[in-house]
Amino acid sequence: MGLVAIMKMRSILAIAILGTATAAVLFLGSEAQEVKKEYHTERISGSAGDVLEDDPVGRLKVYVYDLPAKYNTELVDKDPRCLTHMFAAEIFVHRSLLTSAVRTLDPDEADWFFTPVYTTCDLTPSGHPMPFDSPRMMRAAIRHVAARWPYWNRTEGADHFFVTPHDFGACFHFKEDQAVSRGILHVLRRATLVQTFGQSRHPCMQPAGRSITMPPYAPPQRMESRLLPPATPRSVFAYFRGLFYDAGNDPEGWRYARGARAEVWENFKSSPVFDISAERPGTYYEDMQRAVFCLCPLGWAPWSPRLVEAVVFGCVPVVVADGIVLPFHDAIPWAEAAVFVAEEDVPRLDTILTSIPPEEVVRRQRMLASPAVKRALLFHQPSQPGDAFHQILNGLARKLPHREGVFLRPGETVLNWTTGPPRDLKPW
Repeated sequence: MGLVAIMKMRSILAIAILGTATAAVLFLGSEAQEVKKEYHTERISGSAGDVLEDDPVGRLKVYVYDLPAKYNTELVDKDPRCLTHMFAAEIFVHRSLLTSAVRTLDPDEADWFFTPVYTTCDLTPSGHPMPFDSPRMMRAAIRHVAARWPYWNRTEGADHFFVTPHDFGACFHFKEDQAVSRGILHVLRRATLVQTFGQSRHPCMQPAGRSITMPPYAPPQRMESRLLPPATPRSVFAYFRGLFYDAGNDPEGWRYARGARAEVWENFKSSPVFDISAERPGTYYEDMQRAVFCLCPLGWAPWSPRLVEAVVFGCVPVVVADGIVLPFHDAIPWAEAAVFVAEEDVPRLDTILTSIPPEEVVRRQRMLASPAVKRALLFHQPSQPGDAFHQILNGLARKLPHREGVFLRPGETVLNWTTGPPRDLKPW
């Protein structure tokens, strides 16, 4: 990096520190409480226009199937670790629905039906979800609701939604090539999928308008407890902690993250302005609050909680994931809050970031300081107006009324949902 670039970087840091100091970041403080009272009319100024936060209450009714505990709560009791991993949204969406004003106990008046199946709660000893049983588990749950209620059979699931938060959603495999080979579970192809996996034109992603993309789970209370004072100087230019190589699954070293993380390491491991390491320290949350830019490169899938953490901690996300589909565009003006870098441009990352005008850095920081923007990415318990659960409900409400052809004529069958690979037909 040349002298001019270094001087410009220092200018960015100086102004960024000022911007952080003047835009107080309150996670759940007095400003957040004020927003909560006025959520019906709160507006967020952004590239998408002057966006009105919607209230889904009164615009949709959701019936929650009462499944045997083996499909959900029994799994949590067996291994509570699944409450804290990045796929835990399936648990918290279920819990929030049970107490939500949109829930109806009368299925005949429901707009949507929810089948609470915790497909990522079967963890290995190291804590990684392995969705090998997920297809059988999901198929068995659908057989259960189809046998006891008439609603699945009348639409083949077209007015049902499912939370499928694993890396490749309802393809139910942790390796992309095998997930693509399997495809979205046949029985779910008429349903709406709420999934963290967001990548355009991918076999594991429903076509635009079908699925709802949500953020991965990041624990709000844990982050709240680690907040630093708003005026804390941002003395680190670019920060990243995470794997650069996945030797276990990618021994050659360049399939993981399509080589983007390896490029970050090879190009900037010795850079004086990049603070990057594979080691995650105990001060990880605090370190993000001392950084101007937080790198958010793809891994095996485009998503990780890192993007959520960066937004919550006011660190400008640098998204490196070609074709990523981000959640809740009507609530979060992503183009104004984050920086997007093409995977092929990673070797130029230092030049790209130091070329951003200081006033642009400050503007992004002030956008990230909005409590409404932060809240839209978090699954609070209990749910709060405008949070991630609220945004999912808005997405469901906007898909109403159901499109023509959702409800089947008597005797008409669009899918034979009992078909599938023999291993998927075994009892679960």
